[in-house]
Amino acid sequence: MTPRGVLGADELNNIAVFKAVSPSVVNITALGLERDFFSLNVQQVPQGTGTGFVWDTQGHVVTNFHVIQGASGARVTLADQSSYKAELVGAFPDRDIAVLKIPAPVAKFKPVTVGTSRDLQVGQKVYAIGNPFGLDQTLTTGIVSALNREIESVTHRTIKGAIQTDAAINPGNSGGPLLDSAGRLIGVNTAIYSPSGASAGIGFAIPVDEVNRIVPRLIRDGRMVRPSLGVTGGGPEINRALGLPKGVALVRVQRNGPAAKAGLKAFSRGDGGILAGDVITAVDGEPVETQDDMLTALERLQPGDSCTLSVWRSGATRKLTVTLAESDD
Repeated sequence: MTPRGVLGADELNNIAVFKAVSPSVVNITALGLERDFFSLNVQQVPQGTGTGFVWDTQGHVVTNFHVIQGASGARVTLADQSSYKAELVGAFPDRDIAVLKIPAPVAKFKPVTVGTSRDLQVGQKVYAIGNPFGLDQTLTTGIVSALNREIESVTHRTIKGAIQTDAAINPGNSGGPLLDSAGRLIGVNTAIYSPSGASAGIGFAIPVDEVNRIVPRLIRDGRMVRPSLGVTGGGPEINRALGLPKGVALVRVQRNGPAAKAGLKAFSRGDGGILAGDVITAVDGEPVETQDDMLTALERLQPGDSCTLSVWRSGATRKLTVTLAESDD
């Protein structure tokens, strides 16, 4: 038998990242209701599994919304195989993020180290850790294949800025952490692109900067409290039909809402044809072309914040400062 030499630096780093982060990774079993055929008693039964990770020492666990979507309950199994019934703290389906909470002792919680996604570069190494079956952790490695991808959430809203990776990500890994080579959280694994549903070399993760913006608000409010302009935008077909520039053509402005108070007007039909309205072309200097773009830009703010809108009307562009209200939805 030939003894092997020392492990390479790359292998040692793989091992170190896994040892450091795997205690933070949990298995999530979504539960559904089933009526017993003989006794007619209703009981909770497993209906699917996924992965999550410990966010803080208060027992908050982050996962994908689609992991627990439609479930009547959930159980969280920690790395030491202890299992707890979870309560749903809050969810933001538009970004496929959910926060659960479990009543485990504080000593059992090892939160992940939160990194940043704004300075990621294509080609840098990444790790995905999952716990698809609640039996043991799995580690896969890869690189950042592309940045600023767009994927569709369960509500058909576009999730922008997604990280594409070739680290193997299977359905049971959904909700698990994507890590950089320092073991810091840089994303939440959320979807794969594959006709068979199995890993086919293309995985996606929600960037951690987006997660770090959403999760504290879910913990605080139980939901994402949306800031609102009080407007409804039309689709691109309106811009094409009326020869308007790219932007959100307003088809409704809520009475006494933030936009109405700032003087914005919707396009409307009059006796002589279409009456001129406003097109929002940018929010705080960030160009917007669709209502989805506008909602994404506004979701970075909170009710009560002010933002600057670039508004086009009849060939002239002006800037308006608007104080956002709280959305009703």
